Amino acid sequence: MGLRSPDGIVLAAEKRTVSKLLAPSKTSEKTATLDDHLVCLLAGLTSDASILIQELRLSCQRYLYQYQQPMPIEQAVKAVCNYKQSYTQFGGLRPFGVAFLFAGWDETHGFQLYQSDPSGNYSGWKATVIGQNNQAGKSILKTDYKEEEEMSITTNLKLAVKILLKTMDSATPSPDRIELSAMRKTDNGVEHYLVPEEEIDELIKELKAEEEAEAKKAEASSADA
Repeated sequence: MGLRSPDGIVLAAEKRTVSKLLAPSKTSEKTATLDDHLVCLLAGLTSDASILIQELRLSCQRYLYQYQQPMPIEQAVKAVCNYKQSYTQFGGLRPFGVAFLFAGWDETHGFQLYQSDPSGNYSGWKATVIGQNNQAGKSILKTDYKEEEEMSITTNLKLAVKILLKTMDSATPSPDRIELSAMRKTDNGVEHYLVPEEEIDELIKELKAEEEAEAKKAEASSADA
């Protein structure tokens, strides 16, 4: 999922652990860096995503070489979506089975969040969820995500963990199943950083404590009634 705020963008994903016998991945399976100012989350076939990620990285570097400035976010998204859409037009080809969330910053429009599906369509969002259980996540966003100006990276991190806890398949969610990162603007440019597992664990404990407090409050009010 992606959540936008005036000070940055929060990205969150559920890590899939298929077997304990598998060697740990050396790179993230859900998050990919496309350029210094652009990252993406993916849901679907990672092998298909690799082709598109390399294509977009090449487009960004060609633009940088030609114009001596980073590629605008929407132009980069449009370039890879045109490539995806071309694979839907001919027999003998199949669409790329992957959906993306693109998060980036440029000087013209600031922080931007785009969603793209296998057909090549894309749209801009303040906050959205893709992948399995996305409808449940979006229903929580509709109630808990306030106006963009009222949100911040801190509040969005907490909201992202809350949504993952309610939509994950695991009955006992743990920090090692959650991949949380954020993009923010610094004096040195755009920074994309991963949130450590210790902070994720603190957010989980805080949310569970709030749920217990709300449950006790509801019980007390029902007893009074």
